[in-house]
Amino acid sequence: MGFWIMLNRSKMAASSFSKCFRVGHSLLSSSIQRSSSSQEATCNNLLTQQIRTFIQMRTNLKVVDNSGAKRVMCIQALKGKKGARLGDTIVASVKEAQPGGKVKKGQVVYGVVVRAAMQKGRCDGSEVKFDDNAVVLVNKQGEPIGTRVFGPVPHELRKKKHVKILSLAQHIA
Repeated sequence: MGFWIMLNRSKMAASSFSKCFRVGHSLLSSSIQRSSSSQEATCNNLLTQQIRTFIQMRTNLKVVDNSGAKRVMCIQALKGKKGARLGDTIVASVKEAQPGGKVKKGQVVYGVVVRAAMQKGRCDGSEVKFDDNAVVLVNKQGEPIGTRVFGPVPHELRKKKHVKILSLAQHIA
């Protein structure tokens, strides 16, 4: 479980590098000779980042609380035409559940997106993105079903009025 925070300067340099990569290898001959392995890893991360989109219908998400569900599938994003981002509420169906948990397989639940692979810009110019898509299950009033939240949670949830999830989280990114 990792997350990335980038500054706009490095993003612009990397995006121009990836544009050149798509145009052809002739433009990159001088860049490749002086590039290090860390720049190549950054380029690989940016190329895989291009296919990341909103959390939309039929997206599988990991559940990061102790409500009993392990994996859910998004049925509908409650806000926005394209899909859900960090802090948005979704309607989901439980696909995998632990025996004896509070939620059962096949149950329709509400969830708040706490980690998304799509990057989100912050007001200070940095951007945050996570390695996976994860959700915390909530009831209709927006209160968490579980009593613990595992892994990092972005502080943008405070703006979306999910303070209870932030108080249960182990690490706030």
